[in-house]
Amino acid sequence: MELDRVFGNVQAVLFDLDGTLIDSAPDLGAAVDKMRTDRGLASLPPERYRPMAGAGARGMLGVAFGLTPEHPDYEALREEFFVNYENCMTQRTYAFEGVADLIAELIRCDMAWGVVTNKSSRFTDPLTRAMPLFASAAAVVSGDTTPHAKPHPAPLLEAARRLGVAPSHCVYVGDDERDIIAGLAAGMGTVAASYGYLGPQTDIVMWRAHAQINSPLQLLKLLNCA
Repeated sequence: MELDRVFGNVQAVLFDLDGTLIDSAPDLGAAVDKMRTDRGLASLPPERYRPMAGAGARGMLGVAFGLTPEHPDYEALREEFFVNYENCMTQRTYAFEGVADLIAELIRCDMAWGVVTNKSSRFTDPLTRAMPLFASAAAVVSGDTTPHAKPHPAPLLEAARRLGVAPSHCVYVGDDERDIIAGLAAGMGTVAASYGYLGPQTDIVMWRAHAQINSPLQLLKLLNCA
């Protein structure tokens, strides 16, 4: 059975960050919504921003102002968004329900874990330092740690190298198609997390992940670590 082959000898679990381990949508939305209210525009409800939280500045500025990266003002507005986010990124961000228990069980099962995110180290480093959840993470790889970001496999391979675990003995969990593409390209087991920022139009089956979970703790059953 393929699942037994993929998950039968896992030694480490790697996770995407936003939308997989933590819900940062409230702070991301607040950061860009401040840009609207600073300009005298009406505030948008948080649920407008949430589906695009995984897309970072591009997603947030797209919702707030209808901007694309090709717009001449995009770079300046992106930096304004970044500064706003730096000032609030731990105010409303929290781990998804079950994540803390999941990490505790991985540690109990003597399984190393780490983070591979496309979030810049400008934000990843202070955020993970501020949240006690990440004290036991054996590797944190950001979007600018290697020359390539996901969906390229380089960040995942770097995380496996830091953990001292062969990629074939790693599992990568993420809530975006690029996570699954990167994981498959790295030769890792892949798990699609459906509880994150997926919009209603997303067909997660099309990602072709090895498995899908609807809550963090479901991962333990795949790993025989329950």
